[in-house]
Amino acid sequence: MEKTKILIVEDNRIVAEEIKMKLEHRGYVITAVTSSGEGALDSVDTDPPDAVLMDIRLGEGMNGIETAAELRKLHQFPIIYLTAHADDETISRAKVTQPNGYIIKPFDERELHSAIEIALYKHQMDRQLMESQEWLLTTLKSIGDGVIATDLNGCIKFMNPVAESLTGWPQENALGRPLDEVFQIINENTLQPVESPVSKVLKTGQIIGLANHTLLIRQDGTRIPIKDSGAPILLNGQEKAGVVLVFQDNTQSRESERKTAAALAEKAALVTEVHHRVKNNMQVILS
Repeated sequence: MEKTKILIVEDNRIVAEEIKMKLEHRGYVITAVTSSGEGALDSVDTDPPDAVLMDIRLGEGMNGIETAAELRKLHQFPIIYLTAHADDETISRAKVTQPNGYIIKPFDERELHSAIEIALYKHQMDRQLMESQEWLLTTLKSIGDGVIATDLNGCIKFMNPVAESLTGWPQENALGRPLDEVFQIINENTLQPVESPVSKVLKTGQIIGLANHTLLIRQDGTRIPIKDSGAPILLNGQEKAGVVLVFQDNTQSRESERKTAAALAEKAALVTEVHHRVKNNMQVILS
């Protein structure tokens, strides 16, 4: 198992050496000890660490918060602040860079070790969560049906590219808008508005499907037949968090239905005509 590598950024040489000694005693590998933000930026390019111990107040040049902000732009390793200052202003500025830990000086070896291990664990969990979210987002964007997710108020939180194409609404313009404004549906025969799927799903808490012959009115006013279903988004399998709609263009299926109906009507007319002629011929023969 590879040892964890730590970069120490501390402008007090005595404190820096003490930290280095404590960490090496715990089995960590020190990639570098530097007293400046500029030195830290150079060091991570040469030998990337697994975590950074960053003093907030450095000497001349960049301070620790500025250095952490620059590191965040290019790297994802956890940053743990070391500081003797715990005032609200310093903490507020530090929080902007999303640190993985905050240690107040003076500290002992056990506190230092615990802070590093917790930061590494949290960083690993955050990465796994981010990868899971990216995988789910990619999956939703890749499927062939339109997908729209809303919150409990029926406001849009997500649309995949197929949903954008079918509704005519780009996601950036639809986010935060009520579903009824973007997903306008009417009955094909009566042309009357159809009840919002969101309200239906939230009322029943079950998966529902739209009635047959439903038309979607796109942003440009054109209409397309669709079929869809809605389902509640549940947290922990119980608490409702919103609704997800899955729908698709039903034009081809509807056209097939029309052709089938027309063919059946034509056959029925033919049968009626044949029956009429046979009846007439039989009457002539009987006469």
